[in-house]
Amino acid sequence: MDFRKVLIVSDLDGTLLDDDKNIAEDDIRAINEFRAGGGLFAAATGRGVAMARRIIDELGIDVPCVIFNGAAVYDFKADKFLWHSDMPEISDTYIRALGKEFPDIGVEILHEKEVYVTHNNQTVAEHMAFEKLIPTYRKLEDVPRNGRLKVLIAYPPEKMQRVIDFTRENCKAGVNWVHSSPMYYEMLPEGISKAYGCRKLKELPEMRDKFVAAAGDFGNDRAMIEEADLGVAVANALDSVKAAADLIVRDNNHSPMREIIEYIRKM
Repeated sequence: MDFRKVLIVSDLDGTLLDDDKNIAEDDIRAINEFRAGGGLFAAATGRGVAMARRIIDELGIDVPCVIFNGAAVYDFKADKFLWHSDMPEISDTYIRALGKEFPDIGVEILHEKEVYVTHNNQTVAEHMAFEKLIPTYRKLEDVPRNGRLKVLIAYPPEKMQRVIDFTRENCKAGVNWVHSSPMYYEMLPEGISKAYGCRKLKELPEMRDKFVAAAGDFGNDRAMIEEADLGVAVANALDSVKAAADLIVRDNNHSPMREIIEYIRKM
């Protein structure tokens, strides 16, 4: 297939990034070759602006990307939001309910370009240290209302199912919940997902009429993979994600993007 007809949208953590959060040199070369041939390469990630920027800059991505698990489309080159959807006010009610039910829970509110921590725990501390971010610690009522794009619940994996069960029973209306990793559970505006964010991305003039290949590994990637012209799951993906995919490639530690691009080349 002519690369000029193709848009690849890739998840980052667990897909393009290996377990050490690095990108394989083979994948970087393959992406650069794909882009040199006229292909468009974008990320679709749960990360916000600050957390995604290192990877975007490393790859030199010059087209808009889907961030905040679909709550925004952001142009890193121009350093501006092209579209975003704010959290509803009812999310505060749910955060308070979770804090009361689970006193040791961690809560991060990802604002447009800042991370606020309203409930701190070890999982949050490890997250911030790993991403080399310094968050702003505030009470919930002191976090700016406008510009909140998602809420991340950080909790040990062995405890997370209790949180999921609680939200399904008590925190459903007006929001969408996605399980983005074993220790992260995310509250998004109602109707928002990576699939929705990709639809907004495809509305941009340069993205229209492209053949879309989407790659991912976790539950928050499944709808995006299902909607793509070529849905791809890495070998380390959840079984439910593999079942939704048209193609399964090698795992995130063994240059999956090179394999995807070679497959597209031969189509």
